[in-house]
Amino acid sequence: MPHEPSTASRLTDLLKAGMQQIGLDCSVQQRDQLIAYLRLLITWNKAYNLTAIRDPEQMVALHLLDSLAVFPFLTGERLIDVGTGAGLPGIPLAIMCPDRSFTLLDSNGKKTRFLFQARCELGLNNLREVQSRVELYHPENPYDAVLSRAFTSVADMVAKCRHLLGENGCFLAMKGKFPQSELSEVMKGYKVNASHPLQVPGVDAERHLIVIGQCD
Repeated sequence: MPHEPSTASRLTDLLKAGMQQIGLDCSVQQRDQLIAYLRLLITWNKAYNLTAIRDPEQMVALHLLDSLAVFPFLTGERLIDVGTGAGLPGIPLAIMCPDRSFTLLDSNGKKTRFLFQARCELGLNNLREVQSRVELYHPENPYDAVLSRAFTSVADMVAKCRHLLGENGCFLAMKGKFPQSELSEVMKGYKVNASHPLQVPGVDAERHLIVIGQCD
């Protein structure tokens, strides 16, 4: 069971080793928050079906470390995670970046109820959850970065989310294989600023972060 000390210790060891491979440092409190989030996800997943991944050790790699792999490439102070689902990558990144603010957007009520519970239990004051379709959400202030993890195609992400982005802001699209065909369909006025292959410990599949900004 996830709450047994031996399993909890194993998950912590996997997380510590993975973060070392990525080159990330964190406090004991942050590491404890990441494991607490994982345990909360495991508990809620039994009733709410938040993720198809059930094995806790796989969750460390495919959820926590996969989310944290983009940490070095974050930009700006205000970020929004669109189609966040169970809070990935938003919650792990909010834990690691207490000085940045994160909005987690999802249209599914069950998932946003979980996000609310996670925010409260983990004490994440830099995070807020919003239940809305992305095209219907119009924030008071635009964001420095729009982040997504397998939300939709890159072209659709740009088209649907461009109203969320502030001047000089960028899209951060987390993808598997390099999405060459998707990038060719990105609307005029936007360009690929960078592409970063990501090495995620415990994940054999390809991972890429695509950074897209407005043309000059």
